[in-house]
Amino acid sequence: MQLLWLRHDLRLHDNSALHAAVASGPALAIYLITAGQWRQHDEAPAKVDFWLRNLRLLSTQLASLNIPLLIRQVDDYAGCAAVLSQVCQQYAVTALHFNQQYPLNEQRRDQSVVAALQAQGISAHSYLDAVLFAPGTILTKSGGFFQVYGQFRKACQQRLQLSLPAVLAQPARQTSTGISSDAVPEQVAGFSFSNQRIRVLWPAGEEQAQARLEDFCASSIDHYAEQRDHPAVAGTSQLGVYLAAGVLSPRQCLHAALRANQGEFASGNEGVSTWLNELLWREFYQHILVGYPRLSMQRAFRPETEALPWRHAPDELLAWQQGRTGVPLVDAAIRQLLACGWMHNRLRMVVAMFLTKNLLLNWREGERFFMRHLIDGDFAANNGGWQWSASTGTDSVPYFRIFNPFSQAQKFDPQGKFIKHWLPELAHLPPKVLHNPKLLAASKERGEYPAPMVDLAESRQRALAAFKSLKHLPRD
Repeated sequence: MQLLWLRHDLRLHDNSALHAAVASGPALAIYLITAGQWRQHDEAPAKVDFWLRNLRLLSTQLASLNIPLLIRQVDDYAGCAAVLSQVCQQYAVTALHFNQQYPLNEQRRDQSVVAALQAQGISAHSYLDAVLFAPGTILTKSGGFFQVYGQFRKACQQRLQLSLPAVLAQPARQTSTGISSDAVPEQVAGFSFSNQRIRVLWPAGEEQAQARLEDFCASSIDHYAEQRDHPAVAGTSQLGVYLAAGVLSPRQCLHAALRANQGEFASGNEGVSTWLNELLWREFYQHILVGYPRLSMQRAFRPETEALPWRHAPDELLAWQQGRTGVPLVDAAIRQLLACGWMHNRLRMVVAMFLTKNLLLNWREGERFFMRHLIDGDFAANNGGWQWSASTGTDSVPYFRIFNPFSQAQKFDPQGKFIKHWLPELAHLPPKVLHNPKLLAASKERGEYPAPMVDLAESRQRALAAFKSLKHLPRD
C-alpha cells in the first residue's frame, strides 16, 4: 500500500505526489490536522476553513478514484512521525509520498518523519510541486542563491525557454481498497469561523480555481499591467488564495498564461509578461526560504537592520489594525482585509510601509497580523512582502523610498471609489479632500472619522533618521 500525505496540495490534477503514489498503487491518502502548530504559525481561521472546505470536495473526488482519505489530528509537527508510523503499520504501507514544503519548521518535520519511517523499513519519497524549480537549482555564477529578483527572474526565464515543466493529468481510477474514508470536520478547535461573505467570495474546489484561471486569462490578463495597481478595478487574478492552498499549481498558471501569450515570456502582451513576473516573485520567495533559513526564525534578511529602533506604541498599532489611522487608503485597505480575508496587492505595500516607516513599528507585527487574517496567507510571500516594505529584506525597497499613502490614493484611486466603498462615512467628501491630509484634518464634514494620526513629513524624517543610525547601512 502507498500512502499519500496531503498538505498544501489539495487537488487531483497536476499533483506530483498523488500521481506518483497512484502509479505505484494501490494508494490511500491522509491529512493531518495540526491545530497547535497552526496557532503557532498564526494561521487565519478563514484559511483553515478554506482548507477544510477544499478537503471535503477533494475527499469526494478521491473517492471517485477509489482513494480513501484518512483524517488524523495531532497537536503539532512533533507528533506527525508517530501518527504516520502508526497508520503505515495499520494499513501495511510500504512507501510514503509527499510534496515538498520549504519553511524551516516544515522541513524539520519532514526530516523527522522520513527518519522514523526509514527506521521501520518504509521508504519515503518527496516531490517538487509548489514551485517550478527546486530551490538550490537556480543559482548565481558563484553558486549562491539569488538575492536580487531581476537576476533570478532572468535565470528562470532562460531555463523555461529551454524546457517547460509538464502538467500532470488526473490519475486513473484504481481498484477499491476496501478502506473507508474519514469525515472531514466542519471546524477545528481554536479556529471557529462563520463568515459566509468570505465563503462566497472564495468558493472551494479545483473547478472554481480552474474557472477563475481561465476567465482571468480570457478576459483580464491582457490589461493586467495597467489595471493591477487600481484597487477599485477587478484587475488582479486573485488566484493567490488557490495557489496558497495548493488547489491550483504554478505549472497550471504558467501554461495558461503562455497559451494566452503565444508561448512568450518577456515579450508579446505586456499584461501576460507582467503577471508571469508576479508568478516568479512567489517562486523567488520560496527559494529564499531555503537559502536563508533565518527568515523562518523571525530574523531580518539584512542583519544590520536588526538594530533598527522600532517604536513600542500599542495604541498606534491597534489603530492601524482596526482601520482608524485617519489615512483613508490605509484604513480602507484594512477594512477590506477584515471583511474579505484578502487585500489588494498594491495596498499591502501601502499599509505595510505606513506601519513600518510612518509609524516606525516592527514589521513582524504587521506580518503576524496579515497571517492571522489573510485567507491566502503564504509564509514565504508574506514575509518577503513585509521585509520588502520595511527595507529589511532581500531586494527590498531602498529605505529612503517611502510611499506617501495620500499620493498613492490620488494616483491609483483618483475618484476615491475604493476609499468610499470601504469608508462610507467619507463617501460625501470630494477626492481633493480625501487625497489631502491637511484638507481632511480641517474638514468638518468628516464627522467622527479621525484626523491623520501622524504628520507624514515628520514621520518620514523620523524613519530616515532611524535607518541612518544603523552601522554598515547599505547605500541602495
